[in-house]
Amino acid sequence: MLSVTSNSSNRLDIEFSGKIDSAEMSAALDKMVELSADFDDGLLLYRIGKFEIPTLGAIGVELSRMPQLFRLLGRISKVAVICEQEWLQTIAEIEGKLIPNLEIKAFDLDDEDDAEEWLAGIDDD
Repeated sequence: MLSVTSNSSNRLDIEFSGKIDSAEMSAALDKMVELSADFDDGLLLYRIGKFEIPTLGAIGVELSRMPQLFRLLGRISKVAVICEQEWLQTIAEIEGKLIPNLEIKAFDLDDEDDAEEWLAGIDDD
């Protein structure tokens, strides 16, 4: 499952769990681009449930849309990643160090309130 919803005029919530195929990836990426078109310093809350590697077709769709995704990342300033897998949290935070002007902070599943506060700028530690 991969769902993308607009939480506010400047925030997207993405939920990811299980195996993602090419059709689901394509629909989700289309929705992300559409819903973030007017973002400036946008926010993203990314909830990852049971992680499974996407299908090769889904990875191909994502790779073919990299120019769109980089433009989208240019409109996002903060990403909160909520998941239970420590290795995914580490990878997310490393990505945040590699992508200019993008802060990524990982949170455990039971720390969703902290993630919400961090995205809102309440806890900028």
